[in-house]
Amino acid sequence: MNSSPQRAGARSAGHVLVEALIEQGVDTVFGVPGESFLAVLDGFHEHRERIRFIACRQEGGASFMAEAQGKLSGRPGICFVTRGPGATNASIGLHTAFQDSTPMILFIGQVASDQRDREAFQEVDYRQMFGPGTLGMAKWVGEIQDADRLPEYVARAFHTAMQGRPGPVVLVLPEDMLTELTEAPVLPRAKPAVAWPAPSDLVELQARLEAAQRPFVIAGGGGWTAESTAALQDFAHAWQLPVGCAFRFQDLYDNRDPLYAGDVGIGINPALAKRVSEADLIIAIGPRLGEMTTGGYTLLKAPRPSQQLVHIHAGPEELGRVYAADQMIQSSMSTAALALQQLRPPGGAQELGWLDWTREAHADYQRNQQAQPVSPMDMTEVIRTFDRLLPAETVFTNGAGNYSGWLHRFHRYTALHQGGRSQLAPTSGAMGYGFPAAVAASLLQQDRWVVNIAGDGDFLMTGQEMATAMAHGARRLICVVVDNGTYGTIRMHQEREYPGRVSGSDLHNPDFAAMARAFGWQAFSAERTEEVEPALRQAVATQLPTLLHLKLSADVSTSRATLTGIREAARKRLAG
Repeated sequence: MNSSPQRAGARSAGHVLVEALIEQGVDTVFGVPGESFLAVLDGFHEHRERIRFIACRQEGGASFMAEAQGKLSGRPGICFVTRGPGATNASIGLHTAFQDSTPMILFIGQVASDQRDREAFQEVDYRQMFGPGTLGMAKWVGEIQDADRLPEYVARAFHTAMQGRPGPVVLVLPEDMLTELTEAPVLPRAKPAVAWPAPSDLVELQARLEAAQRPFVIAGGGGWTAESTAALQDFAHAWQLPVGCAFRFQDLYDNRDPLYAGDVGIGINPALAKRVSEADLIIAIGPRLGEMTTGGYTLLKAPRPSQQLVHIHAGPEELGRVYAADQMIQSSMSTAALALQQLRPPGGAQELGWLDWTREAHADYQRNQQAQPVSPMDMTEVIRTFDRLLPAETVFTNGAGNYSGWLHRFHRYTALHQGGRSQLAPTSGAMGYGFPAAVAASLLQQDRWVVNIAGDGDFLMTGQEMATAMAHGARRLICVVVDNGTYGTIRMHQEREYPGRVSGSDLHNPDFAAMARAFGWQAFSAERTEEVEPALRQAVATQLPTLLHLKLSADVSTSRATLTGIREAARKRLAG
């Protein structure tokens, strides 16, 4: 027990921490309870009318939920876990937040101060584990030793998570510090500092645009606001620029807009890949230009692309790190497009020389929406059925796997300014992300429909969070499990590199519908395309959490290829 003398106005540090979160506008946090932060849990009880603690079933699921919270709100998602095993489980969400540039704060209980450096029960050095840096897992790792400084650390964590390139922060909470009494007042709500492009940068960029013949815009990264995505669309229309979205940032631009050219990521439309390669000016607004967006650094060759490259990014450490761009502009994403919006072509849009180029880019996207029918379960038609029966601003989530290709290719995402984030998907390629993200979205925005598209391998990594959804009143939540009995992406790569030599990628699956019912969910199974719509209509009518178990042939590998075709092509290549 804490033996500190009582002081007027003093509260335990655990309570002060909860008060600091409330001051930052936080009303929901995710986590798994642990004995290392009991004082904080007591603070949540004390302030239960103003903030809720969502108890999850595994720390990986909790951290994914907090990461999704950060994407949806634009402010740090909050996760609490205990030391050692809790922190290591939560690391997957932290890594996802880092690679996705998502603001997030992970609070970790720690052993008492007088037990440090003895390898006490579950002790870990979190500065070593999550050490900051552009190749790390957190922007900053802090440990609070003094209860009186707790508000200072919390305010710094919020500023650090949101400023520059957004990302995750770790705050470590020694157990004994949390029970100390303090009179320290909480600090005001953090408002991130932003950077604007310099006027000279805009003059130079305008000159590059006026000299271009085949320009192309790639939008991506974190830190966008509804105002800035609306400004991006206005900038594109003023200059009639074709716009593509970086890997899994498809909701930064209205996919139904006539200037939209498609997503520049895994499974890219071959015509779009060709167009990016043939562009003479790439304006990259926000993306890191990582491996997935650049086709393994081939669409834009590193370190010096053949195209002129203007790279606009919030983090100075990212500019010039991989690409020697022709022009580098450090700017926050909340302001970059607002500045670009002020630029106008001198002779008006109709005088520009690339109007046919732009029209053809959108025509390529529309042609990519066409697909050969597949029987008996056609995933293209499944996605289109959801689009017909659910509102346009429905939130779609996914984890990692070939199954996500149908969603990315055929669903048309709305933009951030048209109803909020509509895509929650990990650029880190984290399996198991989509379902916890969907649960979080359902709990945080109950007026919106949320759909998770999951693979069978993907779903079983975090499917236990069905219990969390039921415990906390999720609604308008649908999970589609695409079951083809295999780790589909790995099987595809095996057939491509070692045709016919399958090892480790086959799965033995449960009856997913029966599993969902055991958690209290409504559930349906379907083996044919026409069985999907009645089940979806039932889900819409009841608004209950619903799982749809779709059984698909393992041979249907991607939205473009079968395993049989991949295997035969590989054998011919190896034989030749």
